[in-house]
Amino acid sequence: MEYLAALHPATLYALVVVLGLLVGSFLNVVILRFPAALVHDWKCQCRELLELEAGLDAAPANIASGRSRCPSCGHSIAWYDNIPVISWLLLRGRCRNCGGAISVRYPVVELATAILSVVVIWRLGPDTAGLAGLLFTWVLIAATGIDLDYKLLPDQLTLPLVWLGLFLNVFGIFTDLQSAVIGAIAGYLSLWLVFHVFRLITGKEGMGYGDFKLLAAIGAWFGWQVLPTVILLASGVGAVIGLALIALRRMGREVPIAFGPFLAAAGWLVLVGGDAIVDFWLLLS
Repeated sequence: MEYLAALHPATLYALVVVLGLLVGSFLNVVILRFPAALVHDWKCQCRELLELEAGLDAAPANIASGRSRCPSCGHSIAWYDNIPVISWLLLRGRCRNCGGAISVRYPVVELATAILSVVVIWRLGPDTAGLAGLLFTWVLIAATGIDLDYKLLPDQLTLPLVWLGLFLNVFGIFTDLQSAVIGAIAGYLSLWLVFHVFRLITGKEGMGYGDFKLLAAIGAWFGWQVLPTVILLASGVGAVIGLALIALRRMGREVPIAFGPFLAAAGWLVLVGGDAIVDFWLLLS
């Protein structure tokens, strides 16, 4: 910690940018491979529970399955074609082997991770809170990407985030322990209650249990006091974007919108904005 604090700001932020780009590249792998591995594992468990014979497809690549491959031809991507952002630009978003398109989302995630990481260190500093904030940010980025693709927030991401927030606040890193514990409980139960009331009235499920756990994690990190702001921010922005997509005819009225990304964005704003975000929202209200 002392070594990081002693660095010249330009050097520090340059290191954070490089780290953010590398982590962003890894998060792309998590977003792509982790849900597929989960689904395969669930199918295996179901077949075992139902005592069915084997017949599943081969296990998909997991996070540690070696080099990335072209989504079009399956060709293994060399290290010099896998440099964050730079390789995508030099190759003009195309596979060197087959010329197939490589999604722009890969450099976008890498750049976003680098930029958000710099903001975290700028706001919180290169100390325990800043390093914890980096981890919080990276998990939120992975959760956002997975939820956008699969409408899924894996327990493997949300639950460790809850426990880590409680552990950090044993030492009062972001709030006191009592507020963190109440925040985790209130975060989960508030959306749980909304979920069941909505289902009782409409007969439909308005969100998933992963959303409850993500809000519980935000409460565990920053205390129950931020929960009304997080819920109102996430709901307000989500409603505006949903109505805009419907108005532009990009989405039907019955198509569900992932709520996790809006919760993640609101939680991240609380991380870097702190009391200022809460006070600003109360002023608008």
